[in-house]
Amino acid sequence: MSIVIMVGQLVLGLSILIILHELGHFLAARAFGIKVEKFYLFFDAWNISLFKFTYKGVEYGIGWLPLGGYVKIAGMIDESMDTEQLAGPPQPWEFRSKPAWQRLIVMLGGVTVNVILGILIFWVLTIRYGETYIPNSSATYGIVPGVIGKKMGLLPGDKIMAVNGKSVEKFDDLTSPKVLLENTVFTVQRGTEILSFTVPRTILNDLSDNGIEEFISRSPRTKFVVDSLTPTGMARKAGILKGDSIVAVNGQPTAFYDQIKPELIKYKGKSTDVTVKRNNSLIVLKTSVAADGTIGFYASKNDLPKFKTIKYGFFASLPIGASRAISTFTDNAKGLGKIFKGDVKFSKAVSGPVAIANLFGSTIDWVHFWTLVGFLSMVLALMNLLPIPALDGGHAVFLIVEMIKGKPLSDKFLERAQIVGFVILVTLMVFVFGNDIVKQVMKK
Repeated sequence: MSIVIMVGQLVLGLSILIILHELGHFLAARAFGIKVEKFYLFFDAWNISLFKFTYKGVEYGIGWLPLGGYVKIAGMIDESMDTEQLAGPPQPWEFRSKPAWQRLIVMLGGVTVNVILGILIFWVLTIRYGETYIPNSSATYGIVPGVIGKKMGLLPGDKIMAVNGKSVEKFDDLTSPKVLLENTVFTVQRGTEILSFTVPRTILNDLSDNGIEEFISRSPRTKFVVDSLTPTGMARKAGILKGDSIVAVNGQPTAFYDQIKPELIKYKGKSTDVTVKRNNSLIVLKTSVAADGTIGFYASKNDLPKFKTIKYGFFASLPIGASRAISTFTDNAKGLGKIFKGDVKFSKAVSGPVAIANLFGSTIDWVHFWTLVGFLSMVLALMNLLPIPALDGGHAVFLIVEMIKGKPLSDKFLERAQIVGFVILVTLMVFVFGNDIVKQVMKK
């Protein structure tokens, strides 16, 4: 059932984005009196469709090949590669008969709608929920770095006071794209020392393999108590009770949640002493440790930092939501820049349908769903602006060249460019899909 929910959310989210993107082209074309012949969600390759109907001269339908969607605009060389209609003289209702500036607007219509949708989604989410975050100042016990953070030199309990010399307001900012995509320097308080650490330019490669939690955990360091015990676990047999705090393992302090597992795993398959705090008294108990480094209890974190929520009015939410949307666009553009510079491997940076489905998750959370749709809408806008033939950006480049030259590029050139672009896109799709599968296999 979880896979069905995951795939269902993926299909719904992408369908919304594709339909609205193509609607942008459709509305722009109709506004300039250009005939639209088809409007399809997914591709009806070899004219095979799952569903279709005709209304006011336009064929609407759902194709069988889920690789996007399209609108077939009369007099335009597009994905359909239908060049028969170009053999005759241009008709007033055809794309090719319109001024270059009108055709450029038509080509950018989809991207424009994606940007507007992204802003709208983040605006509505801000109106409804405001901004909720953990103030960095309330992370009393500091951070919990993972293997990536420790490789940088960070230690559990460090307090990151500033990023590139600017004080940190939100704890989430420590793992934000601004930190990961720029040449970031942390100012760290460690006891009475003030230290500096630089985030590696290639950190996205490590994050692709290990995940963001292995950089800095998105939860600050906290203490913990035993919340419950497994019926046949070693903790129960040793006499550990619900509400106990395990403050040491074989004399090594484990006052914080991130300390307990690394200490227990040292004694897997053996016995060790654990010191528990119960009703302000310290008790030493002997327990066996399972082969996986556990003793059979579930923890409940305490001393958690307080969340802060800021509510905004209807109009005040707009710049906040717009900023979130535009930041998504620019952050992904910076990520592409890192790929071209060689700081990030292409295979580490790209994600396809499998990875996106995992992002949606196997449970239904509409806030998460719409947040992800807003994010993907801005990513789709950016991807379509890439100057690759067959994408909107490629068409836009050719139109700009035409406007500069004062005459259109030849139909033969546009046909060949479309074929080249299509081959590039299919190759990328195959690579990305295969890359997703390899990543999933490697995780197992």
